[in-house]
Amino acid sequence: MFESVFAMSHAAPPRVLIADDSDFIIERATATLSADCEIVGAVKNGPAALEAVQTLKPDVLVLDISMPGMSGIEVICRLRRAGWTTPTVFLTVHDDESTVLATQEAGGIGFVVKTHLPSDLRFAVSEARAGRRYVSGIR
Repeated sequence: MFESVFAMSHAAPPRVLIADDSDFIIERATATLSADCEIVGAVKNGPAALEAVQTLKPDVLVLDISMPGMSGIEVICRLRRAGWTTPTVFLTVHDDESTVLATQEAGGIGFVVKTHLPSDLRFAVSEARAGRRYVSGIR
């Protein structure tokens, strides 16, 4: 099902940058997305995410909220102020509506709770690339 979503909506697979301070989550996200996406990089802190977006120019950014050096929300705020419009899917342990609203206000288009990563991240990236909001895993 997901392969057809990517194939129908775009000629080339989306170029995805993953930013998370956990090696385990980076590995899981990479494994989940690699069949349908080109993983252009993976970084482990906010400042590195900011630099990598500007250098690698991904189609979609998968961004953790709680990272060393700078939160994911601060990363996206800085990118937006600098004119970057990269669709961003937040991948986080936070599962409350106020956090979803904060990510959307900052400019995020997708929101996936890490416990839903295997089932929802591929679809969230596809939706983000198409310019559609996606929220999963909220209690």
